[in-house]
Amino acid sequence: MSDEHPGTTRAEPPPRHEDEAFWQKFLTQGGDTWAGFGRRVFKRIPADPRCRMCASPFQGPGAPLMRLLGKRPSEGNPNWCTSCFNVMAKHHGGAEVDGAMLFADIRGSTSLAERMSPGEFHDLLDRYFQTATQVVFKHDGFVDKFVGDELVAMFFPLLSGEDYVARTIDAAEDLLRVTGHAEANGPWVPVGAGVHCGRVWFGVVGEETHLEMTVVGDAVNVAARLASAAGPGEILVSAAAAAASNLDPSLERRSLALRGKELATEVVSLRVDGGR
Repeated sequence: MSDEHPGTTRAEPPPRHEDEAFWQKFLTQGGDTWAGFGRRVFKRIPADPRCRMCASPFQGPGAPLMRLLGKRPSEGNPNWCTSCFNVMAKHHGGAEVDGAMLFADIRGSTSLAERMSPGEFHDLLDRYFQTATQVVFKHDGFVDKFVGDELVAMFFPLLSGEDYVARTIDAAEDLLRVTGHAEANGPWVPVGAGVHCGRVWFGVVGEETHLEMTVVGDAVNVAARLASAAGPGEILVSAAAAAASNLDPSLERRSLALRGKELATEVVSLRVDGGR
């Protein structure tokens, strides 16, 4: 049985070595300059849902313009616009890059569901998904997927800049704020999060009729374990991510025994009412 987090278990990256050079350049050197420029512009146009890579909106006032640019939901995967999906289909593969992972999920979701009707619980999840997606895009991250009630997001130089680790932590703190964890009356949904950084494989998996961009590797699993260990309103940041983002050394630190890890993992605990 795989030791990976249930939401991160994947087959081995596809052996398409001829496309590795493309992805290595695209992910580390910025690839198409216009792609980065377009994303910075598109994410400012209100309306969701939107393409997970270029942020072009599929609804709202900007949608007609996006359609003129060839950016409509792809038939192969509606999470991507047609132009981004075509790039994925053409260059089926990926490469190893440095990145930072953010996992964030609802604490006590089973108890919440018991106290709500199925429709009410769906509405809560939908609000959380939309809120989390907006936060990730605001901080120039990539929404990998939602697994149950858990957000999986990645931040790396192409989208997030050289301070991508700090932006990952900023996104986690922002997510706790917008879900109400800094409010006197408490959050409208209880969330815990984990952040870790390291080397990952990022690229395209799946069949030609349904492709996904995803991220795999030990750094992904560590971030997932941290999120599982975080309490409501808490962000557990690995020592590696804390050092890379120059977090205040006086913040609370502790050692955790994470499932599947032989050695204890050093973490920093953050809360939005405690500052940095």
